[in-house]
Amino acid sequence: MDTKNPPADAIASAAADLLSASGGSPGTGADSLADSFATSYAGVVAFIAVASEGNFAKAGDRLGIGRSAVSRSVQKLEDQLGVRLFVRTTRSTSLTREGERFYENCFPGVERIVQALDDMRELREGPPSGQLRVCSTVGFGRKIVAPLLKGFRVAYPDISVELMLDDAPTDFTKDRIDVSFRNGRMEDSQVIAKQLIPMQMLLCASPAYAAANPLPREVEELCQHRCVNFRLASGRVYEWEFKVGGYMRKFAPPAMLAFNDADLVLQAVLDGEGIAQMAGYQISEHLRAGTLVACLPQYSPDDRGHYLCYLSRQHLPGRIRVFIDYMTTNIRALDLQSLDSQLLKRR
Repeated sequence: MDTKNPPADAIASAAADLLSASGGSPGTGADSLADSFATSYAGVVAFIAVASEGNFAKAGDRLGIGRSAVSRSVQKLEDQLGVRLFVRTTRSTSLTREGERFYENCFPGVERIVQALDDMRELREGPPSGQLRVCSTVGFGRKIVAPLLKGFRVAYPDISVELMLDDAPTDFTKDRIDVSFRNGRMEDSQVIAKQLIPMQMLLCASPAYAAANPLPREVEELCQHRCVNFRLASGRVYEWEFKVGGYMRKFAPPAMLAFNDADLVLQAVLDGEGIAQMAGYQISEHLRAGTLVACLPQYSPDDRGHYLCYLSRQHLPGRIRVFIDYMTTNIRALDLQSLDSQLLKRR
């Protein structure tokens, strides 16, 4: 089933509390407010777990209760609502149309309850703790985010971090991502995007390549050079961008080499294989060391941005909040700017 996954560990804890409070299954007094509350909420949590996991057995494992307890809770909820929420066969479990609608309406409310439980638990238990699932674009994650994790773990030893590198767009709910690092221009209004630093794009070549092939002085001259391309996660080749006469101009150079990994593009340029347009965080150290030289810096495009993204949540758990603050402070402290006057003199 293609549904949005709630924060499973927190929901599992909430469900266990609700189900255990009612002895593994909700009470039977239909006229009792307490019984009705237990039936509804235990059933809703069990329902969301089944919808997220795809079947009753996995939902039971996730919630730490038996499959039969999950089934009873969902059955009582269906009886209470007077609708069928799942189509069950021996091989599959899928949501009915009514189930899909109920899921869409219930998920925000359950998520708010889980947030409230997390917030109160953190206040009671002290220092931030728990697990963080972090996603980043491959190049930025490998070079910038991963090296900073050691210091973060020293500062917050009770928080475990799982870092996943992926250039594809982040699906926060499906992949249960807490924080994502993205590059470029952010257009998703469903997430909070905090710009960490500008993302400068600059054309570069190795000194050896520049000595053997006089670097171009105009964008049109790039067709006479060997170029190295980067293929995006979408499969599309990244188009180089330039600002010419105050207007954005895109250029898709023919290339003898193309990679879907930014580090491989950089290595090819360092090896003298050609010219490529790369982000400042990749090339700033090489420009200062003289192992790369800038090309056409006068036509460099307007800065994009490196962003730290997370879902718009009114009450961020402490573990997410301290991670955001730590990464923001430490990434901004890095000297990742490539377009300064000292470097441009070497063009």
